[in-house]
Amino acid sequence: MSECPETERFAALLRALKSRSGLSYEALAKKSGLAGSTLHRYCRGTSVPQDYGSVHRLATVCGATPEELRTLHRLWALADAARTAAAGAEEAEAEAVAVSGQGTGQEAEEEETEQEAEAEREGETVPDNAGEPDPDPEPAPTLRPDPRSRRHRLRTSVVTAAIVAALSVSAWALYGARTPSGSGGADGRGSGDDRPLFSANCPPVIAMGEHDECVREVQRLLHAKGADIGVDGSFGPQTLRRVTAFQVLAGIQPNGVVEEPTKKALYASRVRMSVWSQEKVRQRVREVFPEAPDKAVAIADCQSFLDPLHILPNTNGTRNWGLFQISDARLRELGGTPRQALDPEWNIQAARRLWSEDRDFGDWPHCARAAEATPAASLTATPTPR
Repeated sequence: MSECPETERFAALLRALKSRSGLSYEALAKKSGLAGSTLHRYCRGTSVPQDYGSVHRLATVCGATPEELRTLHRLWALADAARTAAAGAEEAEAEAVAVSGQGTGQEAEEEETEQEAEAEREGETVPDNAGEPDPDPEPAPTLRPDPRSRRHRLRTSVVTAAIVAALSVSAWALYGARTPSGSGGADGRGSGDDRPLFSANCPPVIAMGEHDECVREVQRLLHAKGADIGVDGSFGPQTLRRVTAFQVLAGIQPNGVVEEPTKKALYASRVRMSVWSQEKVRQRVREVFPEAPDKAVAIADCQSFLDPLHILPNTNGTRNWGLFQISDARLRELGGTPRQALDPEWNIQAARRLWSEDRDFGDWPHCARAAEATPAASLTATPTPR
């Protein structure tokens, strides 16, 4: 069992799906194309898949419902984020240990050098006439500080001063990065009162996993632009998708995190994120796929929950876009862009082009199998994922 609560919740749902399916690990491995040992690790919570695609295949083989697929995707995203954070913490700890060990070695070497010098001073020879009385004794010489000791203190003082200076510069840089410059103007900034994302209360980068008022402000701004998003202050998978979609529509590098360019655009851009309703999506998909209208709708539902702005990020850096989740590779083949893929009409027509190559839904094999088992009545209502 995993010590990470996010990973354990993800694994628990996988175990429940596997148990309900009645299939053995061997049977699931054959049907999903995954190794049996890999499935064991996923279900025990000792490993989190890097790509959601394998999770989706496993869940559809187990007969997961659309609601369960939505929940599973949310839990996977949280478990993946927790794993990434844990890996970063381990690297930082290893680096700190290495630096500490290096410093200890230097201190030991300096101490050894000092001990050798002391031994040399104690081992100096005594003159031959040491036993004869000195007829004219000279006054005892004034003790002077050892030059080695003075150099050591000087070196320590210089190092201490350098450390203090470095800390001061770091603190100044951090303060400058978190504090807005000026009170408005062409750079898109405003005072902390009217643009909270630029206040000292918000970090330079707002990302997945954060829970605070800064996230709430991001969600509020996205909602004001027409995005379908809850304003709860929690940066989860839905907020990640909406931030990424906004970046694409605003012409910003879509990295899914809220940095300065995205903050500026959230306040200044006139981008609108209103989309087609689910009923309009169903109607248009049926019109474009008259040969298999219900199956086409079921596949779009399985892929994106009929959300035109649905974006699935994979940990290998690729993404799937829009209603039919057109992959980056397919998007290049079709000569399209992520912005076009978020246009529902373009996405549906692109899916039609892919379908027309072999007149089947081979580009969506797992959802195609799920669609075959989905009653037509279930296609009339699809809740929006949160």
